[in-house]
Amino acid sequence: MEFRVGDKVVYPNQGVGIVEQISNRNLTGRPETFYLLRLTGKGLRVMVPMTNVASVGLRRVAKGREVGSVLEYLNTANIGLQQDWKGRFKQNLEKMRTGSLQNVAEVFKALLVLSQEKPLSFREKRMFDRAWQLLVDEIAEVRGITRESVETELVKALSKSNLKLALPS
Repeated sequence: MEFRVGDKVVYPNQGVGIVEQISNRNLTGRPETFYLLRLTGKGLRVMVPMTNVASVGLRRVAKGREVGSVLEYLNTANIGLQQDWKGRFKQNLEKMRTGSLQNVAEVFKALLVLSQEKPLSFREKRMFDRAWQLLVDEIAEVRGITRESVETELVKALSKSNLKLALPS
């Protein structure tokens, strides 16, 4: 997948960014082309070699219809929880690494359901908070609205599926 300067992209597990520059560098002893991304939520800059785009999962921000299906999923879908902590964590970690908005929503909802049954482990709590941030950031970017508006919309969607959410800090 190729990007141009100014394209809005998602760097999995890090969030939404903008391609600021495309440059050639010789960092490994041979010339290579890099995307320079500015991650909007953190202000960080990241260089991604063009040859690694697929392996890191760099992708364009979601389309409006993808956001709609994510909200519908949060509204209605029932989920089955894997009871084994280690297996559940590994499965959720793989979903987070894909960077797919739907996969992030699945991790978030699964951890929310679990948190209402028992306290999350430290690592799962961090993943839960990260999934929330990624969802909010990307949906806000796609819809061109504030993070607060997105948070309100997500809480409303979750309440329709009888899930209660105290906003992550």
